[in-house]
Amino acid sequence: MSPPAKPGPVDRGGAPRSFDAHARSYDKLVNLNPGYHDHLRMSVRRLGLPANGAGLKLLDLGCGTGASTAALVEVLPRAEITAVDASAEMLSMARRKNWPSTVRFVHGNAENLAMSGIVGPYDGILAAYLLRNLVHQDAALRQFHRLLRPGAPIAVHEYSVRDSVRSRARWTAVCWGVIIPLGRMRAGSADLYRYLWRSVLQFDGVTALTKRMRDAGFEDVRVQTVPGWQQHIVHTFLGRRSAAEAEAEPPDGVLDPPAASLADIDADATTPIEGLRITPSPRPRPEPAPAPDPERAE
Repeated sequence: MSPPAKPGPVDRGGAPRSFDAHARSYDKLVNLNPGYHDHLRMSVRRLGLPANGAGLKLLDLGCGTGASTAALVEVLPRAEITAVDASAEMLSMARRKNWPSTVRFVHGNAENLAMSGIVGPYDGILAAYLLRNLVHQDAALRQFHRLLRPGAPIAVHEYSVRDSVRSRARWTAVCWGVIIPLGRMRAGSADLYRYLWRSVLQFDGVTALTKRMRDAGFEDVRVQTVPGWQQHIVHTFLGRRSAAEAEAEPPDGVLDPPAASLADIDADATTPIEGLRITPSPRPRPEPAPAPDPERAE
């Protein structure tokens, strides 16, 4: 195996190369973050998928070294999981771990998944710490929407601090006091972790990201934060493809598994953020009253 690329300055377009360079130290740093794995499992549970995932096909986008994949396996052990990442070195680290036969890893760009044979349909998508690193975020969300079965949910697990002065200050203090120094010590370079700090500050706030999801076609868009020091910093952004779109698709003779209701989300966060339901489900319009029959008029 060729040596990983040398660390260097990072931007969104070059993020996969930088993750290649830091792949061997990434798990050690992640494991120092209290709640990191618990929060991923929390986002998986918030998808609301039934029956331990039996009969479901799930897509794990931006799987990295497999932390999000492990969360899916633990919560939905009977699901078939396709895990995708653009960093070959991160995938190499993921593949070294023990996985059930229901998990497969694919090297691919989340902005052009069809090039890697990812065409769907899927019964659920988890995109953890991914969207912020993509160049064409709106186009990516539209693509994720198309990959879902009608009625199926998505969980975008992501940092979002732009709407809160307090969250931005806490994020900056933790990055420069802990994350960036640890990255320099463990990996020999802090470039990736300075990029992490900067990219989170520049990324969408809750309002902007939920609007992106609605504009991409997702319904029933909701958001919930996590407990611990990352409360109001890390969030689960939930949505689903409209079940009504099933009417426009030809039947394939196979019964789809029942779609979960986002109203039944397991609300594990100790303090849900205000505005948990960002986009209420559309209510059916009342039928217009029938026109009076002139022959019956007195």
